[in-house]
Amino acid sequence: MTPSSAKRPRFGEGELALLPAKSVFINCPFDREYTPLFDAIVFATVCCGFMPRSALESGDVAESRLDRITRAIFNSRYSIHDLSRCGGEGDENLARFNMPLELGMAMAKRFIGGAEDHDWLVLLPEGHADGRFISDLAAFDPPRHDGSVEKVTSAVMAWLATRKDAVPTVTPRLVLSNLPEFREKKAGLDDAWGGYTPWADVIVLANEIAKTLEM
Repeated sequence: MTPSSAKRPRFGEGELALLPAKSVFINCPFDREYTPLFDAIVFATVCCGFMPRSALESGDVAESRLDRITRAIFNSRYSIHDLSRCGGEGDENLARFNMPLELGMAMAKRFIGGAEDHDWLVLLPEGHADGRFISDLAAFDPPRHDGSVEKVTSAVMAWLATRKDAVPTVTPRLVLSNLPEFREKKAGLDDAWGGYTPWADVIVLANEIAKTLEM
């Protein structure tokens, strides 16, 4: 069953309306190892009163992934970019550069639309070698994290809570205490959908749990 709804939720309608001022594009790895952090960012974003956007939100395979990403970024007031996977991996020591590419798109959006048109957060793991291959980011003093759900959640919420479109927010401690419920129920959805849960169902679930939190 979908989250407490007789009618399948439709992304972009009702409580899932895509208002640019409340939209946050999440640019991060989608591998299994990063899933706990991704779930934490999505849930924290909802708890701060925002709508998470992602390349995962569209099931339209006739549209290229880059088109979907560009549309989501350019229709979001905010974006979060975790560059954790920019180091060499595997036998060929290859790095993933999709995340820096999407960060560049978000930065361009800010200057195309004006200084107040887009605001972004970069997350970097402690000890990351960004200073050697993307040193221009040093001017923005991006927050570091140790790869834990706790640190990433706190960093994301500390930033979102200070955005002008944020609602009075709960604390990271309260969000973290309810995150296991979100993750457990999301896993149930993933199992029911064979790993292809519609993005709308994920956000509806996050909204339902967020509404039960007390300040």
